[in-house]
Amino acid sequence: MIAIIDYRAGNLTSVRLAFDKLNILSEITRDPARIRAAERVVFPGDGAAGSAMANLDELELRDVITEVSADRPFLGICVGTQIILDYSQENGGVPCLGLLPGTVERFQTADPFTKIPQMGWNAVAPVCPHPLFAGIEPGSEFYFIHSYYPAPTSPDHVLARTDYADVAFASVVGRDNLAATQFHPERSGRIGLQLLKNFAEWDGVC
Repeated sequence: MIAIIDYRAGNLTSVRLAFDKLNILSEITRDPARIRAAERVVFPGDGAAGSAMANLDELELRDVITEVSADRPFLGICVGTQIILDYSQENGGVPCLGLLPGTVERFQTADPFTKIPQMGWNAVAPVCPHPLFAGIEPGSEFYFIHSYYPAPTSPDHVLARTDYADVAFASVVGRDNLAATQFHPERSGRIGLQLLKNFAEWDGVC
């Protein structure tokens, strides 16, 4: 079973429906026991870093997330990707979970024709082989909606990059059994479903 962590994020049902379409069993839950019992864990999210971290604290989910992200396949999505890093510039600065060293930074560009937030489809270019990318052509487009992006400290934690607003940012990050996408695979059509299927089959080794 795949546990989808419920911390009052906005896209939980979309993620579950995507797994339903793949005939893969998943459950939206905030119960620490159910999360710990899951074979795989998805940590999705919409919204802002400040409210997301406040919800995690209120629901007492920090420790369980740290625990399960260390020993089984774990997938972050969008805000759920950003807050696995150390610190976000959003909301005046927010300390985050620190599962990967790095920061979350706001797009800055002098180009008046570049819209922030980035909303829509953009190409994702893997920088190294990873089981999540099986059957997905390099440069395939996924759906993004964000004003901030992950900036891991170590280049070894950058799994794919995407160009936007004068920066080639880390659109997929990870290490060992943990991977996280700045884009929304559950909103990315056939290619996104392929990535979620790959996650459901991944043994956490890369």
